[in-house]
Amino acid sequence: INMMILANASQFSPSTFFLMGIPGLEHLHTWIGIPFCSMYIVAVAGNMTILAVVRAEQSLHEPMFLFLCMLSVTDLVLSTSTMPRMLCLFWFGYHEIAFDACLTQMFFIHSFTAMESGFFLAMAFDRYVAICNPLHHTTVLTHIRIAKIGVAMVLRGVVFFSPHPILLKQLPYCRTRIIAHTYCEFMALVKLACADAGATKRYSISMAGVFGCCDASFIAISYVLILRAVFHLPSREARLKALGTCGSHVCVILVFYSTAGFTFLTHRFGFNVPPHIHIFIANMYLLVPPFLNPIVYGIRTKKIRDLRVVRIFAPKYSSIK
Repeated sequence: INMMILANASQFSPSTFFLMGIPGLEHLHTWIGIPFCSMYIVAVAGNMTILAVVRAEQSLHEPMFLFLCMLSVTDLVLSTSTMPRMLCLFWFGYHEIAFDACLTQMFFIHSFTAMESGFFLAMAFDRYVAICNPLHHTTVLTHIRIAKIGVAMVLRGVVFFSPHPILLKQLPYCRTRIIAHTYCEFMALVKLACADAGATKRYSISMAGVFGCCDASFIAISYVLILRAVFHLPSREARLKALGTCGSHVCVILVFYSTAGFTFLTHRFGFNVPPHIHIFIANMYLLVPPFLNPIVYGIRTKKIRDLRVVRIFAPKYSSIK
């Protein structure tokens, strides 16, 4: 009833929007929320553990792990900016969201997605230098240079995606306030505007396309060069070890770019994609990478795996032992 009122009303409070959830799967919201919540808990625990381990262990203050910490912070912000609100929608029926809160959530989603892509690129570059030019690894990626790369990626996400909420704030919304999505996504909001938003759409699509394509291309080039170097290693054991590590990294990167790319292309070309499939996959690229990153980059990394994490969280246990 509330949705019918909102859809038919020509004027109502301009301060709120109504998040529908996953259209066509409303009856499954409660059940969908269970795996989403489980993945979110693992993502938060895993990324917090990585931050604690790297902070506590001086031996891990290396380029790879410093970039991993940046990625973990990005994952925590990205998942936390969407998942708690989404679970409230799924489990408690909290559909309404304030307009300013909606714009804030949208800014965090898009800016931190760009940062995540940038940190994937930085980590690929780190692996390239470490494997293809190991003698110069520490001189190329000094702590100062790592900090500059981190700041550049943060500024890139903030500067180029700050116009999004500003542009949307200026648009009139006189039709409906129902957002057919689980969170405040840029294109879903633009569709609600009753004025020409062509320039706004083009800006968003161009930014997403340029950053996504450039980052993905440079990452692909890095791993091609890495694979070429790996196949020239004299030891078969060393080749298998490097391939296993790079393979798991590439899988996580593929999950991120394939789901993000599907969402981007669906907005651009995929008018026949069912809404529930589009929205479900759009949720995946915000949830699956934060869930997988600490597992792949953390647990599968020997230096972290070999550490006694218990010693960090329970020093008394360590001293007794």
